[in-house]
Amino acid sequence: MSAEIKNLENLQNTTYGLEKLFDDAEDFLPLLGTDYVELYVGNAKQSAHFYKTAFGFQSEAFAGLETGVTDRVSFVLKQDKIRLVLTTPLDEGGPINEHINKHGDGVKVIALWVEDATKAFEETTKRGAKPFMQPTKEEDKDGFVIRSGIYTYGETVHIFVERKNYNGVFLPGYRKWESHYNPTDVGLRYIDHMVGNVDWGEMKTWCEFYAKVMGFAQIVSFTDDDISTDYTALMSKVMSNGNGRIKFPINEPAEGKKKSQIEEYIDFYKGAGVQHIAVATNDIIKTVSAMRDRGVEFLYVPDNYYDDLLERVGKIDEDVEVLKKHGVLIDRDEEGYLLQLFTKPVVDRPTMFFEVIQRKGAQSFGVGNFKALFEAIEREQENRGTL
Repeated sequence: MSAEIKNLENLQNTTYGLEKLFDDAEDFLPLLGTDYVELYVGNAKQSAHFYKTAFGFQSEAFAGLETGVTDRVSFVLKQDKIRLVLTTPLDEGGPINEHINKHGDGVKVIALWVEDATKAFEETTKRGAKPFMQPTKEEDKDGFVIRSGIYTYGETVHIFVERKNYNGVFLPGYRKWESHYNPTDVGLRYIDHMVGNVDWGEMKTWCEFYAKVMGFAQIVSFTDDDISTDYTALMSKVMSNGNGRIKFPINEPAEGKKKSQIEEYIDFYKGAGVQHIAVATNDIIKTVSAMRDRGVEFLYVPDNYYDDLLERVGKIDEDVEVLKKHGVLIDRDEEGYLLQLFTKPVVDRPTMFFEVIQRKGAQSFGVGNFKALFEAIEREQENRGTL
């Protein structure tokens, strides 16, 4: 059986009738969407400038000494439905410093928007989740927010955010961040999915965690036969919540001739964590062009990837030469096709990066592009001497 036929059957078996599959997820934990993603970083002010300039985020809120917070500073950035929180400690020692010293800049919190944060905490902890934050009511003149949280893979946490009784700019303790420097956005709309890298033998454990503790269903599974090159391999499963708004692919290394990108990540991040954030756009050419002009570096895709593109993916609306110019990858499933492109790491260590994705019907994750993508990553690993 060819790899393409196997992948198509795999996709049909796992994503055919997504609504039917989502019925399999026991939705005791209704999630309304991603509320925010918080990164612990070495210098929040400078990181905020980068994400504003390069990615087109806008200033939204701020917490720090001026707002009565004495141990840390946080800058909140927003673009359409995407919200990033960049947090840096102001004192030596403490958990934020420890996180940065160990992992470098990276994602600490994936915050999920819920109707009832107390119920979300109770439902997940009684199913075995390790508590991170007890249900806590935070209030100011604009109302109140209830937040709770649990640990997931590595030192990553999920915080449940209930904000139906709050009318403030972000959360109590924050104030509006006024800035005369707000570059135009680049067309990023929402978080499509977030990918976690876990260590050898841990993928099954964490997929079972999302199924049992959070009521997610597995919608796609890829083995090392599906995701491999001449040198490296990995395995991946995609977990989704009941309404399909939250999708978490989980990656694990697989045996190969050389060190895979997942192993490299684990080595430099010192454990499991968020590998990349996939952000959606309605016009990937416009978005990628703007990001390139602002200094964002993307992985290089060889010209020969496009030689038989239309034979592989069929008719598309876009000009192949334009896609080739920007290095955009294309893949198709039974629902339609998608376009995607990956940045190089956006932090000093070869760990976290972003994916820009435009879906034109497709509900899959670009399995047909995996070989080209991983070969591009291997070229970067070779440059770093870590392949």
